Amino acid sequence: MSDATPAPQQPTPDPEGQAPDFDTMTRDIAEVPAVEVITTVAVHLMSAAAVNLGLAEDGPEHKDLDEARKLITALAGLVTASATEVGSYHAAPLRDGLKSLQLAFREASAVPDEPGQGPGEKFTGPVFG
Repeated sequence: MSDATPAPQQPTPDPEGQAPDFDTMTRDIAEVPAVEVITTVAVHLMSAAAVNLGLAEDGPEHKDLDEARKLITALAGLVTASATEVGSYHAAPLRDGLKSLQLAFREASAVPDEPGQGPGEKFTGPVFG
């Protein structure tokens, strides 16, 4: 891990060298339903947590349980807070993914947290396998 803060990515110009049309980009994001934004963010958090749990192809190379804990806790907060807004159709798979990550975290830990003390469990309650 590096202490250097990555430089923010600037929008890339189109193939003709024109600057991006920020008005169009703003309109595009405004047209995306909230449920889609929420689920997309949740999937990104899940993917990042899985990588930090060492579940990626190059698993041990990227394993960082401290980072995974933060990501899982943020995911738990998002899933719990948004469950009523996104409906059970979208919330159920997010809850399943969250629980799988919480259990994987417990399994990956040298000294597992007590039930109710694991990542995100202050939002979800204790998670048992």
